[in-house]
Amino acid sequence: MTVIFIKFNVVCNVSINGQHIGYVKDRSLIENEINELLALEGTNNIIFVDTVIPKYGFALVSKNQELNESEILAKISENTKLTYKYYAVTLNGEQKSIVNSLEEAENLVTEIKENYEDSVKFTIGINEIYSDNENTYETVDVKIAKQDVSEQLQEIKESSVKGVYLSQKPISGVITSRFGSRESIRSYAHTGLDIAAPYGTDIKSACDGTVSFSGYKGSYGNLVIVDCGNGVEIYYGHCSKLYVSEGDKVNAGDIIAAVGSTGNSTGNHLHFEIRVNGSQVNPQNYIYK
Repeated sequence: MTVIFIKFNVVCNVSINGQHIGYVKDRSLIENEINELLALEGTNNIIFVDTVIPKYGFALVSKNQELNESEILAKISENTKLTYKYYAVTLNGEQKSIVNSLEEAENLVTEIKENYEDSVKFTIGINEIYSDNENTYETVDVKIAKQDVSEQLQEIKESSVKGVYLSQKPISGVITSRFGSRESIRSYAHTGLDIAAPYGTDIKSACDGTVSFSGYKGSYGNLVIVDCGNGVEIYYGHCSKLYVSEGDKVNAGDIIAAVGSTGNSTGNHLHFEIRVNGSQVNPQNYIYK
């Protein structure tokens, strides 16, 4: 028996998921590593640590057998999954900034509401987001997050008519006649914007609202009027086709008509007109700037 212990060492055999991965002299080395991994939970946005628990056994190995502690530790690290949690501040349903803590997000939301709620119509919220890679999301300092959200709200404010946010250009095209211009085709100042586009081009609603008129109306030709609330109405004139009816609810971006040249028109275009409490205002104060 004495001869055996001269030729062999007693070591700890380590296996993971039934697979032998190596030998260590002392299992406490591995256990300490696992404890350090588990201790990461609750730090640096790590909310959960899922690691493997090796099985151990004793083995007699030749004195020439190399121990591979570093390989075993690397294997455990490979089989460890860290779950990270962050907080995204959302503006009108879109993710804007990501911060590290719920407290930071809540303080930001409270401050934004206090500064803007009376002047701009918006929805701000907080979403929890998760990742198994700490590099998936880039968090920002709360001051930078506040700046990002404030800049977006300022844009919304500048694109709002009495709190109604014009978030969607109805078509892309060339402005051929601006608000207030006088031309031979009419005996009065232009009440909106004329935007040239090919026949049949989809016309999208610039804001959320309710269709208050859809039909033929004199010089406007085929016309859709969307009541956006707060006394704001938007006119879409000279359409070739109308896809909505009076009473329909529409969201910004919904297709409501098609470009045409009906009514008092000399070519395919959209007449885009905004009225506030019945009075026309310049659309370029809010959109097509």
